[in-house]
Amino acid sequence: MKWRFTERMAAIIQIWRSSKRLTLFIAILLCASMLVPVAASAAYYNTYSTVATLGNANDCYAAQGFAVGSTYVYSVKVNGDNNKAVIYRTKMSDGTTTLMTNGDNGSSYATYLGHANDVVLSSNDGNYYMFVVTMNAGSMSLVKLKYVGTTYYKVGNYTIKYDGADKAMSGVKITSKDASSINFLFKSGRALYRGSLPLTATSGTINVTNSFSLNIEDAKVNGSTISNITSYAFQGFGYYNNTIYVPMTYKNVSIVLVYRNISTASGTIQADPNLSFRVTSSAFPDLFEIEGVGVANGDKLWFSTNRRTAPGDTAHDGVHYFKDFSAS
Repeated sequence: MKWRFTERMAAIIQIWRSSKRLTLFIAILLCASMLVPVAASAAYYNTYSTVATLGNANDCYAAQGFAVGSTYVYSVKVNGDNNKAVIYRTKMSDGTTTLMTNGDNGSSYATYLGHANDVVLSSNDGNYYMFVVTMNAGSMSLVKLKYVGTTYYKVGNYTIKYDGADKAMSGVKITSKDASSINFLFKSGRALYRGSLPLTATSGTINVTNSFSLNIEDAKVNGSTISNITSYAFQGFGYYNNTIYVPMTYKNVSIVLVYRNISTASGTIQADPNLSFRVTSSAFPDLFEIEGVGVANGDKLWFSTNRRTAPGDTAHDGVHYFKDFSAS
């Protein structure tokens, strides 16, 4: 009987020791798990609000360049021959849209903006300007407009050159300016170029350098790459806080890729895998094309569109912003 009692006591002590070790192990495991950083989930936005619908004045039915200010956004539309362009001003707060006037001749269109694929706004000494890339090479590759309210005037045009040859660009943004010059970031396809211009120059040549290029094949939208992304068409682009927003379109699907740390970028850079945008439109199955994007007041990401329910149906181009997103 004594042996059996001793044996039982030894077994109880062994169980207690094992239990104590298990408790200690669990406690250590829990503490370790608290030290492991939690991976941030990818932010993905796929819903939008429409603020305004743009008309087809002067047979200009295709939305192209787009620029965002603090109170208004500006949308350029062109005709099929790219020999006429109109500019609409839309108030962001209520969608009020005005067809701007060409102050040089009193008409409501311009004949020198080409394809007008992208626009950037600038100000100097209380005056307001637009720079428009025409997608033409030569002396009209970049055009400068001065605007006062809803009236604009042509005040400059420039030649863009790369490696000594005339270069057409499809995108333009201003990254910085000082008392003497404006520093531009231009885009052609997936290649980005840097160049500068004297602040008050009304003509001249902008000699650009090849700065960096965009990797799109590995870009993730909602956590996954897109198998046919090389079939997507590039558009203009947006710039805010050392980051560019790059829209691309394939039929009724538009995405926006995000690339950061642009000021020091070189070589081929990767898209941010944790921020992406996409609209797949069943309402506009023939085309949902985001043409340009821009961040307003450090907050919403605004964009303009070409939208068609069927070929030839061009009455739906608009001004919009992505819901729930804030760049701040």
